[in-house]
Amino acid sequence: MAIVTISREFGTIGKEIGQMLARRLGYDYVDREKILHDVKSIGGNQWEKLGEEFDEHYPNVWERHDWSFRGFVALAQSIFLDYALKDKAVLIGRGGNFLLKDIPYVLKVRVVMAKEARIERIMKDQDIPRDTARWLVEKADHEMARSVQFIYGKKWDDPSEYDMILDLDSQQPEEIIKLIITALTDKQNKYSEEAKKALRLKAAAAKVKAGILTNTSFLIPVFDAEPAGDGIVLRGVIHNPQEQKRLEEEVKKLAGEVPIKFELHYRGLIRS
Repeated sequence: MAIVTISREFGTIGKEIGQMLARRLGYDYVDREKILHDVKSIGGNQWEKLGEEFDEHYPNVWERHDWSFRGFVALAQSIFLDYALKDKAVLIGRGGNFLLKDIPYVLKVRVVMAKEARIERIMKDQDIPRDTARWLVEKADHEMARSVQFIYGKKWDDPSEYDMILDLDSQQPEEIIKLIITALTDKQNKYSEEAKKALRLKAAAAKVKAGILTNTSFLIPVFDAEPAGDGIVLRGVIHNPQEQKRLEEEVKKLAGEVPIKFELHYRGLIRS
């Protein structure tokens, strides 16, 4: 019943290791392409295009506060968590280790490799000069780190955020896969209904957040939804009582049977 998240440095074979691992275990393999496909099926070409652009460059200050950027991030996180709910999944990138940090049966793996080795690999794979390969590696490292810092407020390369850090300079892919499979046994033993319930609530909160932030009829300057006890607490800054009523009705539809606590602020008041 375990789940694996894999964070990998640009230029490593972390993605290939994830694919091999998923085939070996019979797990579902979920990467950027799968997430973007689902984003398109749910939200249309607009969200898929935004996702591709976001992956190509770190958003500037204006984009970070743009409604569509916030909507894409929330939608991608919701889809990611839905895959995690199915269990037996290898989840690549997307800050998965941060999204699933508190779920005990998730194995959080990071795959690293020395920069010069990654540059050499990119040179050979893409048939490009060393200077260009170096620029690509350094640009990717910088933008991935900034993206994680902005979305999760965490350091991308902090060892304490992972269960395992596997170095391709000293370990072969087959050895890495065996180490991951062995570690998964311990994670499987940590599965419980209580932990699964926590993941369900996390996914439900993400669904509510994505549903509101991708709904263009709502333009709420501050909005968040997160698990709290046996339900979800929703916080936001709204414009007027009419918007509050519409928002609460939509949130209840999205949340289904999950209890909701509203903490909505406007005109200097707290509405709970």
